[in-house]
Amino acid sequence: MKKETPSRKYLAEFVYGGIDGVVTTFAIVAGAMGASLGAVVILILGFANLFADGFSMGISNYLSMKSERDLNRNGKNFRSKDPKKTALATFTFFLIVGFIPLLSFVAALPFPQIENYKFHLSFVLTGIALLVVGAFKGKVIGKHSIKSAIETFLIGGVAAIIAFAVGYLIRSFVVG
Repeated sequence: MKKETPSRKYLAEFVYGGIDGVVTTFAIVAGAMGASLGAVVILILGFANLFADGFSMGISNYLSMKSERDLNRNGKNFRSKDPKKTALATFTFFLIVGFIPLLSFVAALPFPQIENYKFHLSFVLTGIALLVVGAFKGKVIGKHSIKSAIETFLIGGVAAIIAFAVGYLIRSFVVG
């Protein structure tokens, strides 16, 4: 039996944690921009999301793996993955990839010359992150990398459009 490479062993955690991290964090950025909220609010909500949602995903992964292990303890479907390691991997990938939409907002603090381009840079960096995660997923599972990248990009794009629209609509109802 071949030894499983780390890219295959933790592919689910990378894809699940990475995509959810970048999508939910960019959804916060897009929703806040749609509502015309300031950069400070975006950073607060974005970092709160990174750590709280990342923790939630890691714990959910742990509980899911533990439940599967308990259910199949004596069965043939027992997976050898360590729930603690997969939980940590999910949390880590969520934080790393999920930070990307906030990068331009953080970078604007010491570099005020990018202040007016924060959202645009966040959009571009998020798009690149979605394409890279999708392409990596495609490569590891033996599917067409470009198709996988585009699929992941489109899913993230739809989530961003929804978040922006919700932020914009709620702001228009509240502000008048």
